[in-house]
Amino acid sequence: YETFHDVVKIMDEQTKELVGYNIFHASHYFRDLPTGKIKITEELLENMREAFQQNEVPERLTIDLSPKFVVGYIKAVQAHQNADKLKVCQVDVGEEELQIVCGAPNVDKDQKVVVAKVGAIMPSGLEIKPTQLRGVDSFGMICSQKELGLPDAPKEKGIYVLPDDKKIGSEFEF
Repeated sequence: YETFHDVVKIMDEQTKELVGYNIFHASHYFRDLPTGKIKITEELLENMREAFQQNEVPERLTIDLSPKFVVGYIKAVQAHQNADKLKVCQVDVGEEELQIVCGAPNVDKDQKVVVAKVGAIMPSGLEIKPTQLRGVDSFGMICSQKELGLPDAPKEKGIYVLPDDKKIGSEFEF
């Protein structure tokens, strides 16, 4: 870690990758913060940047504020060429179309679903990254209720199929 007055930069010891920052005496820099999970807004991000500047942190804080859990629409589904139980899906998430490999038995064309985009952190702590599954690129995850940590999630495997009235690309809040 490195300390810059009230800001501590935390890095992975082995990879030297940035893990996060701690801001001590936070009430000096932020007003009326709620407890628990906080959604970062442009205003809060600007306050954080000011705290970094006041504490002489050399890096500029950049955070992608676009939603990471969104309503997607499955436009096409194909069998995976190298795996019987996997399907390759083309999913419209509003601003773009993503290719996502999915193993859920109930995934099908013309469904509205919850998509965890690259950069999303699942309730389990898993970070969604671009990957390859059996040689096919995948850029996100089509989620089940259990994976989203929703209460009373069904026991059987399968993605969470949303009602038709959900807007494609809108943020999914849970």
